[in-house]
Formats: sequence, structure tokens, C-alpha cells
Amino acid sequence: MSRALKFAVPALSVVLMGACASTGSSEAKANAEAEAALAAEMAPATAEQIAEMARADPLTRANFWAAEFRKHPEDLETTIQFTTSLREIGSHARAIDVLTSTIPAHPKSDTLRVILGRALMSEGRPGEAADAYYRASVINPQNAAAYAGLGLALDQMERHFDAQAAYAAALQIEPDRVSTLTNYGLSLALSGQLVKAEERLRYASTLPGADVRVRQNLALILGLQGRFEDMREVDPHAPKRTVESNLDTLRSMMAPTRTYEALKEETAPEEDAPAQAPQEKAESSLRLRGALGSD
Repeated sequence: MSRALKFAVPALSVVLMGACASTGSSEAKANAEAEAALAAEMAPATAEQIAEMARADPLTRANFWAAEFRKHPEDLETTIQFTTSLREIGSHARAIDVLTSTIPAHPKSDTLRVILGRALMSEGRPGEAADAYYRASVINPQNAAAYAGLGLALDQMERHFDAQAAYAAALQIEPDRVSTLTNYGLSLALSGQLVKAEERLRYASTLPGADVRVRQNLALILGLQGRFEDMREVDPHAPKRTVESNLDTLRSMMAPTRTYEALKEETAPEEDAPAQAPQEKAESSLRLRGALGSD
């Protein structure tokens, strides 16, 4: 071997080693960048991002929390936010699916059970909703929403006296809960306790959170007592046709000279149609306004 060749071989080895080192360094850098990108992707949302989402529209909020839930399905607060946002866009069935699969991981969360109860109510499943609300109240006896929701579910099951006990429990915790006072008043009316119903609704109508529905329900209860002028004073902005319709219905129910048989003939458009008894007709009138539908 010539002297020139002897010197060339070590030089080539140095070049190859340098190339290998360069390749290894590039791969390590690429791996580090990939790991950093993955970590950033999986990182929970910042406080600033969460605050921004609170001001976003419901669909944007739902998509944001869906992404957060995919990253951290075990996180309780993320689950609460995700299922709440699903309800806000009307995806109650999806919320029920998510809650059913995640609640076992959070056995002490009364909040998840209240959300489940609301979703079940929205899907027309009051029996299951009552169970969810009851379990929430057992976990946290100071959760007014659990008792209020339980009352609403029981009312829809026509268990009015049980519903009233649940409303009373909610109001012991939050005495000025407008929706509960209103639903309590309607429940009392459905069980024939009109004076007590008026008391709850009149008090609810004085609270800051009261809206037009509270006054409408109070007006209806006054009408059921035959106090038609008071009814008009409470709800002066109601459409005239609604007022007149309710007045006609209430007068026909309460007129002392009308017999039940006469009322039966007037309210049965078909020969075989079942007649409504006075109490049943009272319940129908109440449903014209209806409960607030929230706990």
C-alpha cells in the first residue's frame, strides 16, 4: 500500500463518522420536536383559552370542550363542561351517553348527576331523571338544584305531593330560587292548593330573576280563584286572545249555575270523546302556561 493510500483511509473513516453523527443528531432533533408537538397538543387548555370560550357561541364552545374531553376524558371539570355544552346545543342524547360512561369514574360528583337528570328530562325520561336527581341529593344534601330537579321530574310523573316536598327542600337551601318557587306554585295548584300556590308565585314575581312567565302563571292562579280583575292587573301585556281564552275557560269551570252534565256536553266535540272533569280541566288550563321547565 502506498503512503498516500495509508493516509487516505483514516481520513475517509473520519468523514463517515461525521456523517453518522450528523444523521443521528437530525433524527434526535426530529424526535424531540415531535414529542414537543405532541405534548403541546395534549396540554390542557390555558385559563385564557377557557375564559375566551366562555364568551363564544354554543357550537364553538361545544367543539372546544369536545377536543379537551378527547385529550383528558378522565378529568371531572372537563367532563362537566363538555356535557353542559352538549346540552346547550341540544345534543341531550349524546350528553347522556357521555355521562353514563363517565359517572362511574366520578362516584362522588353530584354535579354530573344533576346534568344527567337535566338531559334525561329534555329527552322525556322523568323516571330516570328522578333517580339521577335523587342520587345527586344523597351525595350532596346541600345541592338545591338536585332537589328542584327532583321536584320537576316528580311533577311530570304526576306525583305532585312528593314533588312539593322536593321543592320545599330546595327552597330551604335557596329561598329565592325563582324557577323553583314558580314550579312549586304550579304543583300546589295542580293539587288544588290555590291559595298556597298564589303565595309562592306572588313572592317569586317580586324577585329580580322573575320574567314574564312568572307573572303569567300568577295571573292564571288568580283566574282559577275567580279574581279576573286581579288576573288582568298582574298580566296586562298578555295577548288579548290568550286572556279571553283563559277567562272563558275559567268562567265555564267556576260558574255556579252550570252543572257538570252541561259542561260535559260543551266540552265533548265528538259523541264518544271522554269528558274532562272540573279538576282535569283545571290541570289543562295550568298546562297552557306550564312549568318553567328548569330546575
